[in-house]
Amino acid sequence: MVTKVTITDVARRAGVSRQTVSNVLNSPELVREETRDRVREAIEALGYRASQAARQMRTGRSRLIATRIEPDRDGINGSVLDRFLHGLTASAARAGYRILLYAAGDERAEIDTFDELVGSHEPDAFVLTSTYHGDGRPAWLRERRLPFVTFGRPWGNAGNAGNGDAASRGTTTADPGHPWVDVDGAAGTAAATRHLLDAGHRRIGFLGWPRGSGVGDDRRSGWARTLAAAGIDPDGLDQATDDGVSDGEKAARELLRAERPITALVCASDSLALGALHAVRSLTASGQLTASGRLTAEGRLTVAGRAGDEEGLPVSVIGFDDTPVAKAVGLSSVGQPLAEAAAGCVGLLTRLFDPPSPGDPSTSATSVISPASHAPEAGPHLLLQPSLVLRQSSWPHGHPVR
Repeated sequence: MVTKVTITDVARRAGVSRQTVSNVLNSPELVREETRDRVREAIEALGYRASQAARQMRTGRSRLIATRIEPDRDGINGSVLDRFLHGLTASAARAGYRILLYAAGDERAEIDTFDELVGSHEPDAFVLTSTYHGDGRPAWLRERRLPFVTFGRPWGNAGNAGNGDAASRGTTTADPGHPWVDVDGAAGTAAATRHLLDAGHRRIGFLGWPRGSGVGDDRRSGWARTLAAAGIDPDGLDQATDDGVSDGEKAARELLRAERPITALVCASDSLALGALHAVRSLTASGQLTASGRLTAEGRLTVAGRAGDEEGLPVSVIGFDDTPVAKAVGLSSVGQPLAEAAAGCVGLLTRLFDPPSPGDPSTSATSVISPASHAPEAGPHLLLQPSLVLRQSSWPHGHPVR
């Protein structure tokens, strides 16, 4: 029979009191470095594992961070939040926390789950994902003074969605009074659009989602502003559709057959871009599409280039999210720093419970969290920059495109 190692055994081996061992486990900053090292050596030598139940009783903290498993989608863009979740789990573990997963199909079900989890597992905090216009989850948590951070900006009220300057620019209009981490989607689509402009494209289309999606409106705004800055009117160059491969293919064909046919596409997701890529490749293989052309009476797109040119596709396509599928099929895409975003979420939460000292240079006036009530009183945030990953789908076709 294996004898359980206790905190008393660790204290005896390290030559310290039980309270000192407890301090090393729960408040190491109270213990001198030499003593901490001696206690940790004893813990490792004896294989001691602290009782989570006992630790929770002492500290009033469960060391659990709750977050939702996103609903299964098309297997492409669903991998984005899967990678975020992996990063969140790793970052939480390094900070001494564990991730508590839950599923919920809609906002009401998720709020009901919050209530249940608080009563049964007492998580220290929540990480909310997929923020949207009129998101009621932050208000529910704030009213109950439950700590949380969102992966995604506060986008404003539902009444602001899909209309007005704020929605068209992808800006936020809600009180950003809670911590959040996000990726600058507008910067990503702007970089993609500038790359295509530099390659000689002028008729650059955009495949996005229906107006009213905070993330989608933000990504569209980067494309539209960059075209406008280049003296190009974006009107008539975009299509809004649901986020699926077949939806993207259908919308891309509409833009290719328009009176002003596009020569390049920036897409709000890799799912849409994969559909667009399929449309371009199928039209190229059938001889209907070559390089930058016009729709003839016979329904063919005629241009100066030739179909199947090995130097690239006749229409460049760039997606968003840089999923594994994008890499597999040679799709250029905007990549999100998901591991960094996950680490940022955990960092904001851990600062809530273990705030830096007032003299810490890493603390700014706009990113202070009050630990007194374990509820955020300010709105610290982290807006991360994406990166453009170039592959075959946006290689030049071998001549300038005008």
